[in-house]
Amino acid sequence: MIVLAQAGRDLRIAFRARGEMVHPVAFFALAVTLFGLGLGSDLQTLGAVAVVVVWVIALLACMLAAESLFRRDFEDGTLEQMLLHGRPIFLAVLGKLAAHWCVSGLPLVLFAPVAGFMLQAPTQALPVLVASLAIGTPTLTAIGAIAAALTVGLGRGGLLLALIALPLYVPVLVFGASASVVAASGLSALPQLLWLLAMLAAALTFVPFAVCFALRLSQEY
Repeated sequence: MIVLAQAGRDLRIAFRARGEMVHPVAFFALAVTLFGLGLGSDLQTLGAVAVVVVWVIALLACMLAAESLFRRDFEDGTLEQMLLHGRPIFLAVLGKLAAHWCVSGLPLVLFAPVAGFMLQAPTQALPVLVASLAIGTPTLTAIGAIAAALTVGLGRGGLLLALIALPLYVPVLVFGASASVVAASGLSALPQLLWLLAMLAAALTFVPFAVCFALRLSQEY
């Protein structure tokens, strides 16, 4: 119940502030369009790098959205009340992560086939691209939450957040992009997808506790 209540609250707040909700999706769409224009009309070159480009842009969009994960709660005092309540807040953190992914990660997954089509990605790679993003973006959201929790009390800590999160994003990017590349070559991408699932399971298990610790640490200092 705590997870659903927190997720519902955050979703209602997100839909009231639609401008912040649109930023990651707008960045994703704009970056895909610019990459398509910049790479030109060489369809062979464009198709070879399309799935990797989509994954890199999705990663950057998730990182862009991570900074706002706890910002509003920190500014209005809700975060402090949650920490002072005395009860474990990992369930509330799970709810916040679920709501944040629905707002910032799910639209990227839904837009991925359009992005792949715009960049002339191989048709056989599109289902794996969507599947890898559906599994990988929740992990990116969870990793970004740790960095966001550590930097929430530092004002605009976007650069520090990027420095903390990027090294942790690399394994997800490697397996996500390689799954789509392997699928584009006609081979099975199951091993890469299973690795992504394993990372997602580990993130859902450990990240809420890490975020709780990071939030308490950031509030103390």
